[in-house]
Amino acid sequence: MSMASLEVDLSWKGLQKFPELETTCPRCAQSRCRSNSYHEQKAKSSHCTWGASSLETITALNLSQNVISSINPDQLLKAPNLVQLDLSSNRLKDLPEELCLLKNLKELYIRNNALNTLPKHLGMLKHLKLLNVSGNAFSHIPQSVTEVSSLQILHLGGNRISEVPINITLLQSLEVLYLGGNHIEIIPPQVGEMESLQSLNLCDNKLTSIPLELVKLRNLQSLSLHNNRLLYLPKEILELVNLVELSLRGNPMVIRFVQDLSCDPPSLLELASRTIKQEKLRYDILPRSLVEHLNSAKKCPNAQCTGVYFDQKYHQIKFVDFCGKYRLPLMQYLCSPKCISYSSSASSVSSETESEEDMGGERMRRVLLG
Repeated sequence: MSMASLEVDLSWKGLQKFPELETTCPRCAQSRCRSNSYHEQKAKSSHCTWGASSLETITALNLSQNVISSINPDQLLKAPNLVQLDLSSNRLKDLPEELCLLKNLKELYIRNNALNTLPKHLGMLKHLKLLNVSGNAFSHIPQSVTEVSSLQILHLGGNRISEVPINITLLQSLEVLYLGGNHIEIIPPQVGEMESLQSLNLCDNKLTSIPLELVKLRNLQSLSLHNNRLLYLPKEILELVNLVELSLRGNPMVIRFVQDLSCDPPSLLELASRTIKQEKLRYDILPRSLVEHLNSAKKCPNAQCTGVYFDQKYHQIKFVDFCGKYRLPLMQYLCSPKCISYSSSASSVSSETESEEDMGGERMRRVLLG
C-alpha cells in the first residue's frame, strides 16, 4: 500500500527561521489557521493527528517568500520523501550539505536568494530533474551542478556568471538551459554537443557572436539571443531544422548594421590551391596533408562566381527576407572582394523575391525582433 502524499505550503508566512516541522501542522497551526474563532481553532487542534509520522508523507514543501536566512538540516531531513522543495525568495547565503541526502528530490527551487555556492555533493541527487538558482550571486557555475547528470531543466539566470565551463556538456540529459541576465561574452563551442537541448536562453549577456557548433543542436526549438552585442548570425543557423523561435531584438544587427570587411591579400598557398581546383588539375600524387587541404575547398556562394576558397575568405553580410517582414543578417563567405560588389548589385534585384525556402521553409516559424 503506497503512502499518502502531502503538499505543505508555508509561503508568505513571514518565517524568520526554518520551521519545526513536527509541531507545524499546515492545516491547524495557530499562525496559519484561517478561522477567526478561538473555539474553532481549539476544536481543530484537539482532533489534530499531526506528528512525527506525518512528516514522511510530505512530498512537496514550499517555504518561498519568507525571510529565512538558514536551513536547519535536522528539520529538513525529517521530511525524507520530499520530491519538490521551494526555498525561493528568502535570505539564504548557503545551503547545508545534508540537502544532498534527500534521495527522492526531483525539483529544487532556490531562486532569488544570496547564494554564491552550492553543496559539493549535489551529484548525489540522482533523481533531480529541475534546478532553479536564478537571481542569486553566483560568479561562476558551480562544479557540483555539472555532476547532476539527471538534470533536464537548469535555470542560472540573473547571476554574475562571466564564463560557461566546458564541462557543462556533462549534462547530456539537459533540455532547457537558461543563462540569461549574466555577463557572458563567449559561449564555448562544446555546447553544441548537448544534443538533448530544446531551449537555450542567452539573452541579456555580452555576446558578440555565437559558435557555429550550435548547429549541431538538432533538437533545439527555441534560441533566445536578445539584448546582446551580435552584429550578424552565421548562415549555418539555417541548419537548426527544428528551430521555431529565434529572439534577436536589442542587438546591433537589428538596431543598426555596421559593415566591417577585411580584404587581406590571399597567401601563395591559397592562390595555388585555388588554381589547382579551378583548373581541375590532378593532385592525388601530392603529400597527404596537401591532398586533405585541397579536399577542404569551399565553393563561393555567389551564383555568378565559379571560384573556391580555403583559409582566406571575405566576409559578406547577406540580408535574407523572412515571411516578407523581417530581414535577417546572415554571414556568408566569398572567395574574392569582387564577389562583394557582384552580391551587392544582385541584392537589389533579388531582395524582393527572396523566398521563404532560403530561410529553411517551415523550419523557423517565428523570429522575434520586436
